[in-house]
Amino acid sequence: MNTFVKGAILLIIVAFVGECLEFLINIVLARELGEEGLGLYMSILPTVLFVVVIASLELPISISKFVAEKEAIFHRSMIVHALRFAVGCTIIFSAISFVILPVIPVFDRYHPATPFLFIILIPIIAFSSVARGYFMGAQDMRKIAIANFLRRAGQLILLVLVFSFFSFDTPTAIFISLCTLIATEMIVLTYLMIAFYLQMNELKKHPQAKLDGPKVRKALLKISLPTTGLRIFHAASFAIKPFLIKEALVRAGMIDTMAMIQYGKLAGVAFTIGFFPAFIAHSLLIVLIPAVSEAYAKGDLVRLQKLLRRVMLTTFAYGIPAVYVFYFYAEPLTNLFFEESPAAGYLQLLVPYFLFHYFVMPMQAYLIGLGLVKDAFWHAVWATTLSFILMFVLGSRPEFGMGGIIIGMNLGAVLLTLMHYMTITKKIGLTIGLRKERP
Repeated sequence: MNTFVKGAILLIIVAFVGECLEFLINIVLARELGEEGLGLYMSILPTVLFVVVIASLELPISISKFVAEKEAIFHRSMIVHALRFAVGCTIIFSAISFVILPVIPVFDRYHPATPFLFIILIPIIAFSSVARGYFMGAQDMRKIAIANFLRRAGQLILLVLVFSFFSFDTPTAIFISLCTLIATEMIVLTYLMIAFYLQMNELKKHPQAKLDGPKVRKALLKISLPTTGLRIFHAASFAIKPFLIKEALVRAGMIDTMAMIQYGKLAGVAFTIGFFPAFIAHSLLIVLIPAVSEAYAKGDLVRLQKLLRRVMLTTFAYGIPAVYVFYFYAEPLTNLFFEESPAAGYLQLLVPYFLFHYFVMPMQAYLIGLGLVKDAFWHAVWATTLSFILMFVLGSRPEFGMGGIIIGMNLGAVLLTLMHYMTITKKIGLTIGLRKERP
């Protein structure tokens, strides 16, 4: 438990700094790209996430789970097989992307070289995923924390330097902003590979046992495939969301350009502020996967129950004050980006969405650690389907507009949280009130 707490505290502290930097990054982007440019930038980010999910094959999750459950003598052999697997996946995905990405219509409004940035991203993510997975499973959260900090700090420094010395038209400025994102990932990869190389040399000095390659790949895919399916669904729905929202707003009577601007303020301003405290939830997700996997492998239900109570209490402790601030100080917060913006109203309406999102992330880690990835997937399918239907139906009505879209998002978040919570408590023998079930 001490390892879990120390790892969580370290990641939370560094993630807080990272979120502060992310906040500054979005302020820089808002001022340099303008309202429409920010909308276009935010609209392409879900596609970036989709490529990241495909390239990583959720290896950080499967490798961390494998490492947490196995003895140290097996770690180096497993990592060697994982690296070979990552090389094969990189070659296949890069070849497919080279053919498909340049002809996808989503890139029509962007710089012609934009698809090739995504292709460059594939090997970067694939190899950094292996290193991340190992350090997560070994519960060496210091290296994960440094990598996360480098990602945010590197992008902010590059953006400030580039936009301080050069001026671009909007399409080129968006392209340059994406270039800084890719360059930062390369910096993170360099750090992780150096740390990873040193760690592998250290493992050489200790007794080792070899594992069969096909068995390792099978074990990794057993976790990676369903988890990747879950992430692909999330990424695909996230990628569809900007266009669904824009179409709904256009049907409600808003012109196309204005709809894009409103989405930019929703995603670039309200989401940036509302998801700011989620660094705590994300930190809990990272440390929970190996911790829950190890406890479940040992059949330690008492530890699993204590972990869940601690996680729920922690989330309440920061979630309630956070959404209180969002609701009552929405206007001064959103004015940091754009003055007199409708984003203040969006932020207030999205309070339930953000609060329940803080609970969803650690509970998703619990489901993965308990081997209930399929349950997590179907929960996401049902919640997202209902949310999208409500978003489109209500958002298309002139009297609701963006308010109807936000209602749909709120209800989807509530439903997903409740389904996750009920499944976890049943699996580890707790009542809804987090008390032990009577025999």
